[in-house]
Amino acid sequence: MSARDDIFANIRRSLGVNGSETIRRQIVEDRLERAPKGVIPKRGQVSGEERLALFKTMVETSLATVTEVSSPAEVPQAIALFLRNHNLPATLRMGEDLRLKAMPWSDTSLEITYGPSEGRDLNAVSHAFGGIAESGTLALVSGPENPSTLNFLPDNHIIVVSAKDIASDYESVWNRVRFAYGKGSMPRTVNWITGPSRSGDIEQTLLLGAHGPRRLHVVVVCD
Repeated sequence: MSARDDIFANIRRSLGVNGSETIRRQIVEDRLERAPKGVIPKRGQVSGEERLALFKTMVETSLATVTEVSSPAEVPQAIALFLRNHNLPATLRMGEDLRLKAMPWSDTSLEITYGPSEGRDLNAVSHAFGGIAESGTLALVSGPENPSTLNFLPDNHIIVVSAKDIASDYESVWNRVRFAYGKGSMPRTVNWITGPSRSGDIEQTLLLGAHGPRRLHVVVVCD
């Protein structure tokens, strides 16, 4: 028996089930099929400029920074300015995302490299699948376009998100993921990122960069 089988056996034993109960299986299958929504907080139920303003406020509340540009063409200069203002090297790693690759990076002095991070990159940029106004969270789906290693290994993570992709709540973004990939066919991972990595485990002292980037910067494209 593998460790996985052993864990599931212990869970079944504690619940007093064996995993083959017809009614329990029907309940699970029904829930997976219908994908019912959970409780949706009222805070995010706004639209237009009010939703964008809430998203930016919640991003800053989570100890990240945010800037707004009017078109994708302005993203490279905005990122170059962010790196310069924080005295960071003019280097940037990204995946194969076509939206990022189409931006005019040659207009900056940034040195661009491509592909997953091996842990030696200080700065990385990803393009978010969407954003959540109620919490200032960004949803990133894994793949060669936006490797998950860029979310966790570099010290400084920059995330680009289109204003039109910022939803009110998590459930709305999950619906978009299901629509984009097809029900029952999810990407390997969906990462929800709210602010830089932080921990208060040691004497309740807040430490940034505990398990990932110590700095998160969000660029909202209002195109």
